[in-house]
Amino acid sequence: MDKLRVGVVGASGYSGAVASRLVATHPRTQLVVCTSDKLAGESVEAHLGVRGGEGLSYVPNASAVDQADSLDAVLLATSAEVSMRLLPAFAERGKQVVDLSGAFRLEAGAYPKWYGFPHGSPGWLDRAHYGLPELFGPPPKGAAVVSNPGCYPTAALLALAPLVREGLVEPAGLVIDAKSGVTGAGRQSGEAYSFAEVDEDTRAYRILSHQHSPEIARALGRLKEGVKLTFTAHLLPVKRGLLATCYARPRPGTTAARAAECLADAYGRSAFVRAMPPDQVALKRVVGTNACHVGATADDDVVIAVGAIDNLLKGAAGQAIQNLNLLNGWDEALGLRDLQRSSP
Repeated sequence: MDKLRVGVVGASGYSGAVASRLVATHPRTQLVVCTSDKLAGESVEAHLGVRGGEGLSYVPNASAVDQADSLDAVLLATSAEVSMRLLPAFAERGKQVVDLSGAFRLEAGAYPKWYGFPHGSPGWLDRAHYGLPELFGPPPKGAAVVSNPGCYPTAALLALAPLVREGLVEPAGLVIDAKSGVTGAGRQSGEAYSFAEVDEDTRAYRILSHQHSPEIARALGRLKEGVKLTFTAHLLPVKRGLLATCYARPRPGTTAARAAECLADAYGRSAFVRAMPPDQVALKRVVGTNACHVGATADDDVVIAVGAIDNLLKGAAGQAIQNLNLLNGWDEALGLRDLQRSSP
């Protein structure tokens, strides 16, 4: 059986490295290109720690498009500015593209405010499928481009969206309080992300200016009109894992039992999302897997929904492989089903 030839651009970042490892061990893909300026010329297999990249060396990022003829598909673990340029270049050459950045998640007019620059490839925004399969299904037939959701939006949307969609909560006044391990910020050497600064501390960051705010609002707006929300991200002193706690006003008739039932119904056949009591949703149960655990409860005044994921798997590289599977008509859990959580 011929394998899908896959490249990973930006393969030395946290998400890119995990994506490379998943491609290398996937039963129907072959890792044929890995780009990294930092690791250029070094052995891919040695850095990944798994077989599957035998004889393969990292090549510079600038040569990524030059490798297109050797590829069937590419995963872009690059910044939004770089992805804006690379996604069209690969797609126009007939390659499948899954972009892990935020380059194709919003409307063109939102990019100056939320990303700090104008969109360089606006014609591709409507052509990129927003790849949160549990809510928006697989890419349409014939699609070749997927915009992988952000980590915070993945956890928040999977916990909150069914409640919004079914009219159990008011769409305005939503509050999302989310916390992620430091790998969510990527590989950074700045003082703010050093061990001495992060250990035994938790802090909010990018308050009222985080680019995932409009992404969450836009996705919820596809399900219900009138969505208004406040999102705040926090940095946790852990390596991996993300927890989103969402608050909403209940609509008449919403009870704790109905909120829990809504999530159970939404994900009863899901390969990766599990509904459970909200106080059982925890990082240790999902880190190392492509799972998302969600739970919800309510009283007369508030509905609380909680979601937990591994920010590098379901929040990035794992979901990218899930989307690659769906692009090719495979079982969405292929190459992901046997991942094991990293704690007892």
